[in-house]
Amino acid sequence: MRFKRILKYLLFVVLTISLGFLYGFSSKRNFNKKVTNIVVEFEAGDNNFLSHSMVNKLLIQNNETIQNQAKSVINLYGLENNVLKNPYVEKASVFLTVDGTVKAIVKQRTPIARILNEKGSYYIDKQGVKVPLSDNHSARVLLVFGINNDKEINQIKPLISAILQDDFLKKEIVSVQKFGEDEYQFSVRSGGYKINFGKLTELDIKFKKLKAFYNKTFEDKTIQNYKTINLKYHNQVVCAK
Repeated sequence: MRFKRILKYLLFVVLTISLGFLYGFSSKRNFNKKVTNIVVEFEAGDNNFLSHSMVNKLLIQNNETIQNQAKSVINLYGLENNVLKNPYVEKASVFLTVDGTVKAIVKQRTPIARILNEKGSYYIDKQGVKVPLSDNHSARVLLVFGINNDKEINQIKPLISAILQDDFLKKEIVSVQKFGEDEYQFSVRSGGYKINFGKLTELDIKFKKLKAFYNKTFEDKTIQNYKTINLKYHNQVVCAK
């Protein structure tokens, strides 16, 4: 019995050493393998600002392409950060596959509005992150004038979201202008009149009043009789011809 226990122990030790050797040998071979391919995939959505070749150029290490470099020297964290530094990238994941392919999955930022002021112009996405204009693509989004800093961007985000969540308002309102003491005015697609929205309070109530007014004036075809539609006053729409 004692001999059998010793034999089992020796077999266990030999098996463990063999497995360790095979694992080490396999790991060494795997780490010495070179990067054979680079694959870039974009998540579903509008992918207009970045191309596969543009992301490929971000997947560099020590100022060199990672193609044909050993897998053991690839810094995936560094590569991922390189991609995330691009202002058009919202999320990125970079990883190595068993066959030596470096794969990058990228989600591009989606502009929701274009800010225009005396200093220039840029897009913002739904988080309020600034996105530069691109030579590759011009996004058809809501135009916003008179916004000059991050605080004002955060203030106007709920208004932009409310417009974009409503199919009618999204098509009808083409630009928003901020004036002096946090007063806002809209330009619209259906005519030359302006909508004075006032301050960014009671958004739901004001938009319900506007849509009710639209329903009536579109039906009787009187909407073009007005130069301004004022939503600033409680429970009423005041118009000027």
